[in-house]
Amino acid sequence: MKDKLGREINYLRISVTKRCNLNCSYCGSKKAAREKELTVEEIKLLTEAFAEKGIKKVRLTGGEPLMREDITEIAQAIKNIHGIEALYITTNATELEKKAAQLKKSGVDGINISLDALDREMYRALTGVDRLSDALKGFYAALGTGFQRVRINSVLVRGKNDGEAEKLISLARDYKTDVRFIELMPFSSQGENRELVVKTAELLERFPFLTPVEEVEEGAAKYYTAEGFRGRVGFISPRSGKFCSECNRVRILSDGRIKPCLGNELTYDIREFIEDKKLLSAKIDEAIFNKPVSHHFEDGENFRGLNLIGG
Repeated sequence: MKDKLGREINYLRISVTKRCNLNCSYCGSKKAAREKELTVEEIKLLTEAFAEKGIKKVRLTGGEPLMREDITEIAQAIKNIHGIEALYITTNATELEKKAAQLKKSGVDGINISLDALDREMYRALTGVDRLSDALKGFYAALGTGFQRVRINSVLVRGKNDGEAEKLISLARDYKTDVRFIELMPFSSQGENRELVVKTAELLERFPFLTPVEEVEEGAAKYYTAEGFRGRVGFISPRSGKFCSECNRVRILSDGRIKPCLGNELTYDIREFIEDKKLLSAKIDEAIFNKPVSHHFEDGENFRGLNLIGG
């Protein structure tokens, strides 16, 4: 399945809810009200339609996907779809300790954990809640459950948690995990302020002991390692190192719309076509073909909150 630029689209991110139990400042909005979310069956039918187009990898996001009581049913339904080779979840991990084993049993291959600080007070300031210990318990549970991979995603904000970078990097030293730093994007007043963006080049200058990993891996992250490290340190640079020409993903929002580009407001409403395979297929073709050339984060555009999109 290719778009008008010839990019091969094989990665689908599905936001299963807008709800979240944290209120991270860079997400750009207050806690979302509960709405009519896609059902397990609707998610299954949509994923089947995308799988027929060549989607091989699926990631479940939110909001916080573990707030869905039926998240393991969703995972199992997707993993049983012909053509789906890999299934991942992105979570803040505060509810992960008690659900890790169930998710693994349901077919989830890997976990990405959003974690921006290892200092308790800083974590509370960033998220609005005092749940760092729960997030770390979730991280340890994921490591012990046997997922193919466990990754940590961190967003640094200058003057807030940029001093946490070294402590976060130490997790890649001590554990078999990837710690990835994602540049702050314009999904909030913070992200609109370019002075608050901690760019990849700055971090590499701060930590010169990091050396590039030789093997090239599909995806937006560029990986580094260091002597004695069990894991890797990755950098995702949408502000300073645009990678749109290699983008292979599209998104389904929790209200049933296709969003072809994270940094573009273009969406296609497909919920009403879910049970009409022919019309659904045509709408998917249209959305994929018209995937925007690139985002425009550098132009200072203000986008809706990240928790309403699914990251």
